[in-house]
Formats: sequence, structure tokens, C-alpha cells
Amino acid sequence: MKKMSILLLLLLAFSCGKKEHDLTVTGTVKGLKKGTIYLQRVSDTTLIALDSVTILGDSNFELHSELVTPEMYYLYLDKNDNTENRLSFFADKGTTEVNTTLKNFVIDAKINGSDQQEVLTEYNKMIKQFNNKSLDLIKANFEAQKAQNDVLADSLRGVMDRYNKSRFKYALNFTMNHLDSEATPYIVLSDLYNANIKALDTIYNNLDDKVLNSKYGLELKKFIEDVKLKETTE
Repeated sequence: MKKMSILLLLLLAFSCGKKEHDLTVTGTVKGLKKGTIYLQRVSDTTLIALDSVTILGDSNFELHSELVTPEMYYLYLDKNDNTENRLSFFADKGTTEVNTTLKNFVIDAKINGSDQQEVLTEYNKMIKQFNNKSLDLIKANFEAQKAQNDVLADSLRGVMDRYNKSRFKYALNFTMNHLDSEATPYIVLSDLYNANIKALDTIYNNLDDKVLNSKYGLELKKFIEDVKLKETTE
């Protein structure tokens, strides 16, 4: 009985001493043999390191951080070669898994974690298609101008204008369909900052309460207030 009591006390002490983390980031960087991975966030426009792990042979990693509100976090891979290897993800309490490769650290990243990340991934997937098409149109327009084909160049500019409007409309509709996600005000601040004040107000005024009180919800409120103030003073 005494031995059981001692064992129970030891287990209790171990469980009490084990630190609970708001956020755990696990994953692997295929091909990485040596380097340091940093978990970062932005504070007052400056990237700060929250945790780090040195890789020596084993490409698996685990990082931890406190988290007050869902927000964008970053993984930075330092290989001591002056290259910029930083990927972003939408962090929330719990575990986020990031699997990628040394060769294409950002492009190959597969991120599984928060609901906000799922929303952002869905949005970015479609926006990437819009952006790729826009690049094709820009290239075609450049070639038309180079060939002094004014008729084709004018036609392509019209297509580009309509395509940009379609992209903008998609972004607006997407945010209105995800008013319960903290990713929405982030998308607005990143991609719809030049929308008219009526559109910004419509999105903001329909956000869920939890989103309004989130990091980017509060930042969006401040942004809209600044836009309105600027318009009244002009």
C-alpha cells in the first residue's frame, strides 16, 4: 500500500510539473540535416522569436508558444546561407503540423491545424489561380505592345480589368461567407484594404462577436476608423 502511495505521488508530481502549452507546432523538413527552426510572430511590426530548435541529423521538430488570440505565426529556417526561408500559418490553441522540404521550404509546405488555417488555405488556393492568370495576361499584353499590336493590347487591357474585378468580387464574397472566422479580418486587411468604406463596413458589422474581439478584428476596426477620419479631413 505504501509503495502504491509513493508511486501515485510520483505520477502526480510528474503531471503537475509538465508544462501545458497553448500552441504546439510539430512537423518535419525533408532533407534537412543541419539548421535552426524558429517559431515567430509579429509584435509592433517586428518579427520576434518565440521558440527554436536546432536540427542535427533528425529533420523532425517540435516548438511551443503561448497564444492569446488566433493570429498569423511564422516558421523561419536558418541554414546560415543568407536565404529567406519563412512560411506563415494561422495559429490557434492546440497542435499545428507542418511538413515540408528543404528544397522548397515554402512551396511544399503542407499545414494541418487550426480552422482559421483551413479557411486561409481555401482562399489562397483560389487567389493563386487568379494571380497566375493575371500574370499570363500581363505577359501577353507586354508581347502585344512589343509587337506594336495596339488593337490586341487594348483588348487585353480590357480583359485584365474585368479579371481584376472578378478577383476582387471573389474576395468580397469569400469574406461574407466566412464571417465566423478570425481569418476573415486578416484577409480584409491583407487583400481588401482598398475596398470602399461601405464594403468594409458591411463586412465588419456582420462579423461574429468572437471575431470582432480577435487580434485582426480589432485591427480592422482601427483601420476602418482611420479611413473614415481621412475621408472627413480631405
